[in-house]
Amino acid sequence: MQLFVNDLTVMDFSYLCPKRGMVGESWIVDVILNGDLNEESMVLDFGKVKKQLKYLIDEYIDHKLLVPVEHEFSVVKQNEKTDRVKVDFMRPDNKSIHLNCPAEAYAFVYSDKVTMPSVSDYLKDVIATHLPENVAGIELNLRAEVINTPYYHYTHGLKKHDGNCQRIAHGHRSKVVVFEDHEESIKWQEYWATRWCDIYIGSTEDIVKPEQTAFEIEEGDFEQHHVFAYEASQGRFELAIPKAESEMLETDTTVECLAQYMADEHKRLTPECDFKVLAYEGVGKGAIAFA
Repeated sequence: MQLFVNDLTVMDFSYLCPKRGMVGESWIVDVILNGDLNEESMVLDFGKVKKQLKYLIDEYIDHKLLVPVEHEFSVVKQNEKTDRVKVDFMRPDNKSIHLNCPAEAYAFVYSDKVTMPSVSDYLKDVIATHLPENVAGIELNLRAEVINTPYYHYTHGLKKHDGNCQRIAHGHRSKVVVFEDHEESIKWQEYWATRWCDIYIGSTEDIVKPEQTAFEIEEGDFEQHHVFAYEASQGRFELAIPKAESEMLETDTTVECLAQYMADEHKRLTPECDFKVLAYEGVGKGAIAFA
C-alpha cells in the first residue's frame, strides 16, 4: 500500500556550485510512503505525515546552506568546542566562497554536487529513522515550481529575524512581475532575471574588514570579495563572497525591501513612467511595491 502527499512543503535554501557559486533555490516536496496498514487501517495518519515529515524536512534542509562535501573544492572544519563550522569552497580565479557559522546553518550532502537526487537521498536517510515499523520505505519527489516568466536565484541573510531567516546564506528561486504604466513588462522582468542571476544580496551595514573575522587571511586575500559578519540570536555569522556575484543594498534584504528597491530602480531608470513590482520570495509569497 502507498500513501501520498503532494505539496507537503517548500524548501527554501542555498547551495554551493563550482560553476554558479552560491545558488538560492526553492523546491517543492511530494512524498510517497510504502507500507502495511496499521491498527487504524492506515499506513500513517495524514496529520502525522504533514506535521512530522514537514518538521524533519524543514529542520534538515530549509533555510540552510547545502555543502557538497565530496567535491574537491569543499573544505569543512568543525570546532567541536564551539559547535561552529568553517566552510571554504575553493573555486579558482578569485571566486572562492568562505563561511564561518553555527553548525545548524549548514546541511552537509555527501556527494560531489547538490542535485535533487543527492538531496533526496540525504533526506530519506534522515526520515527513515523516524518512521513507524509498518512503513517500509519513503519516496521523495523534489521539483521546482513551473515558472513561464523570468525569474532569478538569490541568497541573503536577515540578522534581525528571530527564526532561521537570520542564517547568512539561505535563498530562494523567485519570479518577478513588473508593470510599467499598468502594462506587464517582460523586458523589465528579464532585466532582473539577468541582473540577479545567482546573486548574493547583502546589506552595506553588515560589511566588515576581513581581519574582523575568523577567516585565515594572507596579504591580498579577499580583495575581490565582499566580507559580511553579524551577530544574531543563533550566533555569529561570517561570509566572504566574490563582489562579482553579489549586490549591495543600503537597506535590509527582506522581500519587502527588495520589492521597493526594484521599483525605485525602475523609477530611477525611467522617471517618466509609473511602476508596480511583485517580488516573490520562493513559491507563492512575496511583496508588492510601487514607484
